[in-house]
Amino acid sequence: MMMNGTSRTAPDRPGPGLPRPYTFPAFERSRLANGLSVISVDLPARPLLAAALIVLGGAGDDPEVQAGATVLMARALSEGTEKHDAIALVEAGERLGASLHAEAGWDALSVSVDVPAERLEPALDLVAEMLASPTFPAGDVERLRDERLNDLLQAQADPRRRAEDAFIETIYASTSPYRHSAAGTRETVEGLDSHAARAALARRFDPAAMTLIVGGELGGLDVHAVAAERFGSWGADRAASPARIVDASASSRERRIRVIHRPGSVQTEIRVGHPGTVRRIPDYHAVSIMASILGGLFNSRLNRKLREEKGYTYGASAGFDMRRSEGPFAARAAVNTEVTVPALVDMLAELDRIREEPPTAEELNTARDYLVGVFPLRFETPGAVVGALSGLVIQGLPDDELARFRDAIRAVEAADVLAAARTHVRPHEAAIVLVGDANAFLPALEAADLGPIVVERGE
Repeated sequence: MMMNGTSRTAPDRPGPGLPRPYTFPAFERSRLANGLSVISVDLPARPLLAAALIVLGGAGDDPEVQAGATVLMARALSEGTEKHDAIALVEAGERLGASLHAEAGWDALSVSVDVPAERLEPALDLVAEMLASPTFPAGDVERLRDERLNDLLQAQADPRRRAEDAFIETIYASTSPYRHSAAGTRETVEGLDSHAARAALARRFDPAAMTLIVGGELGGLDVHAVAAERFGSWGADRAASPARIVDASASSRERRIRVIHRPGSVQTEIRVGHPGTVRRIPDYHAVSIMASILGGLFNSRLNRKLREEKGYTYGASAGFDMRRSEGPFAARAAVNTEVTVPALVDMLAELDRIREEPPTAEELNTARDYLVGVFPLRFETPGAVVGALSGLVIQGLPDDELARFRDAIRAVEAADVLAAARTHVRPHEAAIVLVGDANAFLPALEAADLGPIVVERGE
């Protein structure tokens, strides 16, 4: 460009800076006489403490006919205890400036609290109440059950959720709990009540399967003694049993296509994938970089191809949901109906390419720099640090897992990424789920010859 006879060029775009040094906070472990583990992490200048009582065993342990019982039970823990009804429990927490939560996932149940340091002990009294003496009022449990049933109805009308539900239902065998949501299905949830909630808690009430984690400015607080006073007298329920390994069997080892017809839909939800991998694997860091390159970053291969080059979608992604058993691996996109098949073909091509073409130096450096750089940002609050330590407990990971993360990511090379892709991404075994207007794309889908097709033209 010429201005007043002077040629000017645009300045070079600045590159990323070097990641700042960071060390994950040191923590201490101890164990009560009844087997309950205690982890404390002192975080100076963090006077708002976070504490979580983790109980191993989650939705994966629900009996098939009561799928969703653990999630319902966790939601019902705050509906009252033997000392406080639901309103009184909330008010007791508010007087302490505490925020109480209870939730359950596939692998564990947790009851947590955020509270100023000087009020930790009475806040933990409330946590102990919620877990040891909940009343599960019948009317409140039924209300929560009905909310879940209404949520299931809404999911049928939401194409994104319909695609997610259909996808997991397709990739897992009929024997696997993973083939439906952790919160259960309409058939199982309809039969849940306060008795099912009590049974779900009893199955996992064993101090030896529990860990209390406390993080923040502890100021010399003896967390072990505090825990012993509140939880040390607990014993295992007679109905308690160890958390089981969830059956994560695949429904098939062949590529197949499931189309759910939604007449008049202007977009198609695409899911491609299969059962993935457990969290505790030796190549976890290589898998993390591989997943980032494939579909985890904005400039990932999938997003560049489907969004930037082709303009098919606002965003395409791929990744692993790692659990104690093999959670799903999925590539995802929502595209305009008329480009459903071209987008699917390109998506499958990228899944093949990640197995065949090692990452470029730029791809590898970008993914490594991102994962290393963002790592400290994840742990700016005590709640985040406690959450990370909860992950170590739930997944049975070594104590140095977080401390060595950045160095392990830096050590990953292109050959490691390629090996991880060839091990964990298997497009020839993938299920393809399409939720959209089948009439608009079915002829092109059949012509593409990507695999056997089943079309569901339901309600």
